[in-house]
Amino acid sequence: MGKLTKFFNDAVEEMQHKVTWPSYLELQKSSILVLVGSVVFAVVVGAMDFVYDSTLEWFYNQF
Repeated sequence: MGKLTKFFNDAVEEMQHKVTWPSYLELQKSSILVLVGSVVFAVVVGAMDFVYDSTLEWFYNQF
C-alpha cells in the first residue's frame, strides 16, 4: 500500500511542479489544428467512399 501512495504523491508533485502546461492561446491553436485536420480527413474518407460506391454500383449494373 505504501508503494501505491508514493506513486500517487509523486504523480501529483510532478504534475504541479515539473509539467509545463500550454498557454490558453497555444491550446486554442492546437485545438483548431486538430479540428481542421479532422474535417479534412473526414472529407477525404467521404470522397473515397463515394468514389468506391459509385464504381462498384456501376460495375454491378454492367451484369
